Amino acid sequence: MSPGYILVVDDEADIRRLIEEILVDEGYRVITADGADAARACVRRERPSLVLLDIWMPGEDGLSLLKSWAEPGLTFPVVIMSGHGTIETAVEATRLGAWDFIEKPISLAKLLLTIERALEASQLRQENAGLRALAAWPNEPVGGSVVMQTLRQQLDRLSGHPAPLLLQGESGTGKEGLARWLHGRGPRRAGPFVVVTPTGLTGEERRVALLGSESGDSVQAGLIERAHGGTLFLDEFIGLDGDSQALLADTLARGELVRVGGKAPVRFDVRVVAATSQRAQDCLEQGSLREDLYFLLNVVPVAVPALRERSEDLPDLLAYLGDFFAHRDRLPYRRFGVAVQNRLRQHDWPGNLRELRNLVQRLLLLGGGDEIGLGEVEPALARVADAPRSAPAGDGPVFDFGKPLREAREDFERVYLEHRLREAGGSVGKLARLCGLERTHLYRKLKDLGIQAGRDTADAGP
Repeated sequence: MSPGYILVVDDEADIRRLIEEILVDEGYRVITADGADAARACVRRERPSLVLLDIWMPGEDGLSLLKSWAEPGLTFPVVIMSGHGTIETAVEATRLGAWDFIEKPISLAKLLLTIERALEASQLRQENAGLRALAAWPNEPVGGSVVMQTLRQQLDRLSGHPAPLLLQGESGTGKEGLARWLHGRGPRRAGPFVVVTPTGLTGEERRVALLGSESGDSVQAGLIERAHGGTLFLDEFIGLDGDSQALLADTLARGELVRVGGKAPVRFDVRVVAATSQRAQDCLEQGSLREDLYFLLNVVPVAVPALRERSEDLPDLLAYLGDFFAHRDRLPYRRFGVAVQNRLRQHDWPGNLRELRNLVQRLLLLGGGDEIGLGEVEPALARVADAPRSAPAGDGPVFDFGKPLREAREDFERVYLEHRLREAGGSVGKLARLCGLERTHLYRKLKDLGIQAGRDTADAGP
């Protein structure tokens, strides 16, 4: 894994050289720039872990450079250095997003302490983002069955290796959760975990979403670049169109990308974990999966079992999920009796873990009493069994099963999102929470599907 680097921007060569020598001795990788243009070129080539930025430089000053970085959003901490500092300058730098302000002549002890604290804060932000994802759904591979013990041991061994991983299993078996668990146990756990999904990569914005963009001084990192130093999770990647698959295969194989509108290549270092609910070999033979992408990702294939294949894990899963939802949603804890556990072990779980999570959450939310009985479970299972498996009749949406899969998926997504948008009262912020999607990703999806929705400026409601 690439450790990133510290970029030192100062017009005085002696200061650049002194700081570089000090930081290299401390084990940091350092790159220097003598002005704003050189600094921009360094950031375009590779995103730094931290920038030490002088304010007073010939031509464009440090505050102007900081402002140009801050407009699209700072993705790295910036520490300002100045020999002519004023309170007004420090306040303006802080307002623009600078982490701290150091006066020249620079104190070595203060410089090293400031860098250490800034890097620690940046790492904590990454870890907090991961913890928020863990709070949404539990990801730990629970169960004492032979198949789960084998899977857990296999993933544990693989967590420390950079080789691409391909998770294959039915929909709802928790492949993203396993990827997050794997990420959290490996050497990249302090880095980002970035998800790429087919639905977010359609239409003209496909290349921008993956590669990012450059326009003048504005640089917008794409999904691949944002995963630098961490894990890139390709969810249901076979659903990507041929052009996107070719773009991914070429970019990942080279380890560098060129942003849309940019010229210089940008290096990146990611651990790739891919997931699919389809048989990759069959898709390869049918032509829906490119051979170059398949062989790039299928370095270490891992089979994820369906829930019906490990029914002996249900007691552990029920206890784990019951405790999880009781703590997260502040619901009363309810026990699953032996009769209920036996009944659930007989269920075939077509929705796998996703269906089980939904059932447990619903029973805790709607039921009463310390123990869950069969009288509550049977109606809940019956609703799943009676759910339509084909095109609904009457006034419901009708899907054309003669369409290609990609078009049929778009039809379903359009109907689904329109329905949930009505439930959310037109609020895209609430819709994002209902669907479990990141808001920027959701705006792009709504635009691609032709669904009109206003941009929320506030989102105070639950």
